[in-house]
Amino acid sequence: MKEPMKSVLNTDAYDRRRFGQLMEMSDKLKKIGKEGKNIFPLIQPLMSDLWAGLFKMKPELLDDVPEELGMNRQLMERVMTDQGYLDFREFTRLDDLAAAIGTTKYGETVLRWVKEQAKQDQDLAEALQHFIQGDKGASQQATDALSAALNQNGSQLSQMLAQAADEALETKENVKSILGGIQAGSGDSELKKIPLKEQLFLAEKLSDDKKWKEIVKWAGRMKVIASRKQRSKHKHAIDRNGIRQGSDIEQLLPMELGSYTSPISKLDFLRRYAEGQTLQYDTKGKEHLGKGPIILCLDQSGSMKGQDTISKGFALALISIARNQRRDFAWIPFSSHASDAIIYERGKIEVQSMIQLVTVFLDGGTNFVQPLNKASEVIKQSRFNQADIIFVTDGEAHVNNDFLKAWSSLKEQKGFSVLSLLLGKESIHGVDGFSDRIVRASSFEDQSIQQAFDI
Repeated sequence: MKEPMKSVLNTDAYDRRRFGQLMEMSDKLKKIGKEGKNIFPLIQPLMSDLWAGLFKMKPELLDDVPEELGMNRQLMERVMTDQGYLDFREFTRLDDLAAAIGTTKYGETVLRWVKEQAKQDQDLAEALQHFIQGDKGASQQATDALSAALNQNGSQLSQMLAQAADEALETKENVKSILGGIQAGSGDSELKKIPLKEQLFLAEKLSDDKKWKEIVKWAGRMKVIASRKQRSKHKHAIDRNGIRQGSDIEQLLPMELGSYTSPISKLDFLRRYAEGQTLQYDTKGKEHLGKGPIILCLDQSGSMKGQDTISKGFALALISIARNQRRDFAWIPFSSHASDAIIYERGKIEVQSMIQLVTVFLDGGTNFVQPLNKASEVIKQSRFNQADIIFVTDGEAHVNNDFLKAWSSLKEQKGFSVLSLLLGKESIHGVDGFSDRIVRASSFEDQSIQQAFDI
């Protein structure tokens, strides 16, 4: 026997199947559905309709629905006639992630509102309890009680839904920010490369965890700085007097771009471009292609705990540079010992790895040799030379001469460089033996830190 449809909207089998898939992907949606049954009996069908209302191109309320769905229809009618919902739909329509986040926020909000109303209204509380127990005629009683609550306090629900929409949009933007590169507008394209389940997992972390929100804020600020630094570096790297043949789109001369747009010369341009014979600006300085890894040795001793959040934002900004330059990125946290390097090939970081990066803090003392040994292993295994090592610490540690001799020998072979960011007021003792450049900074908020983004 076919199960009766529990939707108050013009949903079809695809819509209901798609929401079922989202429920399987999202721990938060499952939690709301499970816990919400004790507050609002038909919360899961309601969430399905909330999702359809946000996602579908033209969601419409059904005129006739089963009596047991009366409360759901009243709530959906209230939601869908609200101006805030109509504005929110501009961002959620046909957007899987935004609609799923919105459904979570709307679902939590409706449950919270119903719970508050039931505390204030004995008739509603009793009607809901009878409905949960399956008493005869309870669904109509609950619908009438809910209607009265909406008439009296519906404006409060609208305000709560507006806040929920703002939080959902902020979460979506944070997901884009943390997964995107340093180039403006790269967030959407990067999201498409990541499975929706991982996007939802990250969104739920960003929605609930204050530390995550703080890290995203710092990562966003530092990406802006990194982008500005990289654009400036690229601009200064172009030698306008030098011209060569090639097929690098970013370096094509304006006349060649004109050839491409002209119907007369377009075919000739495409032939020359395919053969690497188009004219382009020559560049000076190191080429991005074939550059070695970016290696971040990040001090996580006890004294760095106060800067842990901003240091993670700094790390994520460096990963974005690596992704933009298609370079491997190695992260080596250290204290009195060093963890094995975690390598993100071409700067591509999976959500689980990102969560590990954000949540790990070692604590303890300070040892410089161990993280440098881990960095040596990465350099020796790398396909390319010219690695950039960024060594961040607020402490001092002894580095013996035997290690420094081996380090200098490896540097001659591989051509890497070391920038040490020395935070606080510590002396350069220890870092001076293995660093090519030392930058003193009071904290990660010091402008001197920006020099790290010149890599």
